[in-house]
Amino acid sequence: MEIQELKQRLSIIDVAKALGIQIGKNQRALCPFHDDKTPSLQFSKEKNIATCFSSNCNLGTVDIIGLTERKLNLSTHEALKYLSQLAGETKPISETKQPPATEPEIINQPDILKQVFTYFENALLNSKPAKDYCKQRNLDYQKLQIGYNTGTYHHNNKEQILPLEILGLLKKINSGHSSFGKGCIVFPLKNRKGETTGLYFREANGDKANKHYYLKNRQGLYPNYPKPETTKLLIPESIIDTATLQQIQSITEEYELLSSYGTNGITEEHKAAIKEWAESPPSHEATADKKIILFFDGDEAGRTGAATRAEELHKLLPKVKISQVETPENEDVNNLSIGHTLEIFTELLNNRKPFLFSVEKTSNEENKAVQTKGNVSPPVRRSLDEGGSATITPKQDTGLNTHNPYKIIYPTPNAIYYIKGSVPKVLDSMRVTIEIENISTGRKSRQRFDLYEDKQTEKAAREAAEKLNLRADLLELDLNYLTDLLDNYREAELMEKQKETGKEKVIVPAAEQAGCIDFMSKLNLIQRFNELIGKAGITGEENNRVFLFTIGSSYKMPDTLHALVQGSSGSGKTYLIKIISSLMPPEDVIRLTRVTENSFYNYGEYELQYKLIVIEDTDGLKEEAEFAFRELQSNEILSSSTSLKNENGHIQGTVRIVRGPIGSLATTTRGEMYQDNMSRVFIIAVDESQGQTEKIIRYQNQKATGIINKNEEAETKRFIQNCIRMLKPYEVINPYADKILLPMEADTIRRLTNLFHAFINQITIINQYQRKKDPHGRLITEKEDVKNAIDIMFDSIVLKVDELDGSLRQFYEQLKQYIQSKGQQYKDYQFTQREIRHALNIKKTRLSYYINELLELEYIIQSGYANRGYSYKITWWDSLQALRERIKKYLYGQLNNL
Repeated sequence: MEIQELKQRLSIIDVAKALGIQIGKNQRALCPFHDDKTPSLQFSKEKNIATCFSSNCNLGTVDIIGLTERKLNLSTHEALKYLSQLAGETKPISETKQPPATEPEIINQPDILKQVFTYFENALLNSKPAKDYCKQRNLDYQKLQIGYNTGTYHHNNKEQILPLEILGLLKKINSGHSSFGKGCIVFPLKNRKGETTGLYFREANGDKANKHYYLKNRQGLYPNYPKPETTKLLIPESIIDTATLQQIQSITEEYELLSSYGTNGITEEHKAAIKEWAESPPSHEATADKKIILFFDGDEAGRTGAATRAEELHKLLPKVKISQVETPENEDVNNLSIGHTLEIFTELLNNRKPFLFSVEKTSNEENKAVQTKGNVSPPVRRSLDEGGSATITPKQDTGLNTHNPYKIIYPTPNAIYYIKGSVPKVLDSMRVTIEIENISTGRKSRQRFDLYEDKQTEKAAREAAEKLNLRADLLELDLNYLTDLLDNYREAELMEKQKETGKEKVIVPAAEQAGCIDFMSKLNLIQRFNELIGKAGITGEENNRVFLFTIGSSYKMPDTLHALVQGSSGSGKTYLIKIISSLMPPEDVIRLTRVTENSFYNYGEYELQYKLIVIEDTDGLKEEAEFAFRELQSNEILSSSTSLKNENGHIQGTVRIVRGPIGSLATTTRGEMYQDNMSRVFIIAVDESQGQTEKIIRYQNQKATGIINKNEEAETKRFIQNCIRMLKPYEVINPYADKILLPMEADTIRRLTNLFHAFINQITIINQYQRKKDPHGRLITEKEDVKNAIDIMFDSIVLKVDELDGSLRQFYEQLKQYIQSKGQQYKDYQFTQREIRHALNIKKTRLSYYINELLELEYIIQSGYANRGYSYKITWWDSLQALRERIKKYLYGQLNNL
């Protein structure tokens, strides 16, 4: 886990509590590093640091890493490992070494857990808070197997401390131990033999944020493995729900109970046990007679989870009938038992709904082909004459009143049909709310069902006919015809919407096409493009700008590329990608300044395909948004199971797909990032040198005085955009691909090699009007393309080999130059942050970040005290120039041998 991510996940308060430091009022604590009688250790949750203000202490100011090092007497590496576990583990963190391979011979897990749980059961009987909690949750602790963890078991069983640590029931802290799941009620998890092999803990304190805990390496099921002789398996969402149902005799007599561990909690052990139960039919009954009933919560997560688990179980056991209890909105089993009589469970179970697993389309669905709105062949109208025989006549007027799309009206000689709410946009169903009115009496029947399901339609017609005193066969014919009309209406609406929202393809005028082709047919195209980019508004940054231009132009090609521009605040990185993206056809560019967690999942299926996504600042992206962006970059598709609420308030599960590929340009101020984010992109460091700053200021002055012609800039951009429009996506073959190897010490060398080949391919595609094709129509890479790629990518390759990130490396080189200017004894020279801040003109916060990073990487050392000020000295004098020369010799040596 990256250091920055650790600091984002863990607050200094949480780490201090985990280390056993008790924090009192005003976020102060007694400092454990000196004899402290009045709290002198001040915590800042906002800055994520702790500072000891006592003159008797040399702690100074520390972050979560420094605090952990001092408190546990660990090295930096050991502290980072400890904090990574603390941040990433949902199960207890054991500081003991991993048990040896012979652990099962040393530890009898069921025996130990049986003893521990017996102790917990007795503890519950002696704990008023635990008994009160059970009463509040309507759990009869005298009927159920429930315990309570007081956290004192190991006090009287010291001979079992090591096994308890290995099992995760104890965590070693300093010279003592912390009990896992302290203050929780406890339920046993059983194996096939009925032995306790795991424990589930639930907080009895309602104020705690995290409610559920399992032992590490979770094993066992609750309450038991299902008995093979039973035919109905009831699966509630949680253990507390299952325990609730265990107390109802009428349910336990008819159903076998097996708890899921949450909406996503049907584990491989569950599936193996369910499969064994299903394939062990009672007496001589067939497997098909077995039934599984899911009883999940009545919220969005519960409904979605039940649908997903049902699909999994159906694939595992296609012959077993699977149904779902429709739990009231925002309710769960345990809450229902508290606020209702037990009859509600009988009613809900009797009215459960089967899952319908469709495996093929009807011929009617396969043959439909609606081209445009208004160009719909009218369906056939079927009716019955007075004698009861069927007559078939074409209906030229659809008769569908869609003036109000949320109240569609369909009148017939038999009845008037009102479709309330809009028609579903998902093409594989037609679930609607229908109001059927008897024309003569005005009486109405209201129902909700899926018109695509023949049985549901037949049932709805029969029930409406009975209530309204109408003929069921005529109503059914009306509903069948209405289905066709709604189907045609929906498809026409979707086609129209696509026309309205889709951006039209821009056609380059013939005269301008000729100019673009002439420009791209001449030699040294990459260099000439670079000159045009300078005229379009980017001064200096000669290598970075053509690098970004090549990456940006790949968005509609077979191998799309991605860039992350790195630099300090105000360094010009956002301006850089803004100008580069303005050189791309605007109809293909999506610029984003803010991205919410789930926004990428909510685009249309093809809305992002072959687009250039520009994110001005990735630092504000939440983890889920980063993940989605990363998946679009590498896997080129987002697939998510989600719940969709229609206009009538009904929630149903659906799969949303957003397809790539995409190209992307983004910026960041962070030096360290999640490794998976960095390895998928080219890291480009903004030039923050004094020389580049002077170039930018000179350009700004010339633009303000009118020396630079804005119209010429705009015309240059338009010309480049047309050139990009003229590029066609080709497959590329590179005959030199196996003859150029990157330095093996480069970070993530496998992915970097793929990026290198993809970049060469893009250089070849830009030169497509000068390149030959093979018999299969593929562009052939030439040596010039490989050389251009190495020239442009060189700094990025160096960054992948260098331990320091781009902006940190630039600062370190400036720092070394400044220290070397102090004379022959420069290697012993000590400096302060204030000195460097003034000498190099760097902001305090940025300098503090650089200094901390160099300290952690052990490039510099710190001495002194917080109250008197720190001083620093460089201890690692590496040579960037030597590194660059070595890599250059390695790469160009191979190039010269081609």
